[in-house]
Amino acid sequence: MTRSYLFTSESVTEGHPDKICDAISDAILDEILKQEAELEAEGKGSVKDARCACETFITTGLAVVGGEIRTNGYIDVDKVVRDTIDRIGYNDAEFGFDSNTCGVISTIHSQSPDIALGVDNSFEAQRDADIDPIEAIGAGDQGMMFGYACNETSSLMPMPIYLAHRLAERLTEVRKDGTLDYLRPDGKTQVSVRYEDGRAVGVEKVLISSQHAPDVDIENQMKPDFIEHIIKPVFAKEGIELPLEENIYVNPTGRFVVGGPMGDTGLTGRKIIVDTYGGMGRHGGGSFSGKDCTKVDRSAAYAARWVAKNIVAAGLADRCEVQLAYAIGVAKPFSIMIDTFGTEHVPIEKIEQAVSEVFDLRPGAIHRDLDLRRPIYAKTSAYGHFGRDDQGFSWEQTDKVEELRAAVA
Repeated sequence: MTRSYLFTSESVTEGHPDKICDAISDAILDEILKQEAELEAEGKGSVKDARCACETFITTGLAVVGGEIRTNGYIDVDKVVRDTIDRIGYNDAEFGFDSNTCGVISTIHSQSPDIALGVDNSFEAQRDADIDPIEAIGAGDQGMMFGYACNETSSLMPMPIYLAHRLAERLTEVRKDGTLDYLRPDGKTQVSVRYEDGRAVGVEKVLISSQHAPDVDIENQMKPDFIEHIIKPVFAKEGIELPLEENIYVNPTGRFVVGGPMGDTGLTGRKIIVDTYGGMGRHGGGSFSGKDCTKVDRSAAYAARWVAKNIVAAGLADRCEVQLAYAIGVAKPFSIMIDTFGTEHVPIEKIEQAVSEVFDLRPGAIHRDLDLRRPIYAKTSAYGHFGRDDQGFSWEQTDKVEELRAAVA
């Protein structure tokens, strides 16, 4: 008997309060990495010395930045915060928040030397002075991280979250290019996909809510505009049939004028399901934004996606979830788990063995192989960390496909 069900995922725009905070935290990380690279070129430091665990809180008229960093440079936090808010589009008091006049408070301090000790000189290195340099870098924290991939879309992402992200991106695009000049930065999308026996067969419902100017007619102006300029282009590009118009919801409350930090507070790391797989697949609980690559919450989650995506791209399974676990200060993963949900095309034991042969999942190797010490993070802060072909998203490459196929042959 066929089992039929709906699975729903949501996304939010860069103007959502939580995403403003993610963007600020990642912009500060990027500034640290940029300055460290410049100092390294002058022989005055090393990008490997950079550490960042930066959190942002935002509310009406105020942005508060805190956390711990280690850098040889000087970070103008006030400027980074204001530039980021301005780029997102909150540069007019009429929108309820203004990059030029909001207050900015910084409580950033230096990283604890106790944490740095285990990262700079791993558990293994403390016991063997002649150890492989990659082994000398320990994990920046304990915990477990997940990566996921499936063959529902060309990006090997689940269809609900992939479409929700593309709609959110398009919502921002038509605001910024003036196509729909009555829109404001805050917005959310939601997509419900019909599954039959675990396979996506079509989109059944779409929801888009967006902050807007006060004089807009929701039903007679916004909804037709959203269908024509947002939903149709996204669905056409993906070759997906639109749902019935009665199943397309636009601002169902009827009004969304007060938005952004004036309508709700924001906090770094509060959209972890939006950032990953939209609830399809598990999550270890750690957030990404504002954390440098020594924090395995971020780097190992990227690596787990890299592994899972290559397994699916290689045709070894239709769905794959990878779990990695680490101990603070220890280089070797505590555990590695691979689950293909019964969709594997070769024995799961062969896939597990192939992963151990092809991928080096020690933190130092992840930093090296994915080139994670670059200022690439600000653009990850909205529209998902996965399923994008943007430059710098090295964890999205399928460069290990042939090696995996050879290893299971």
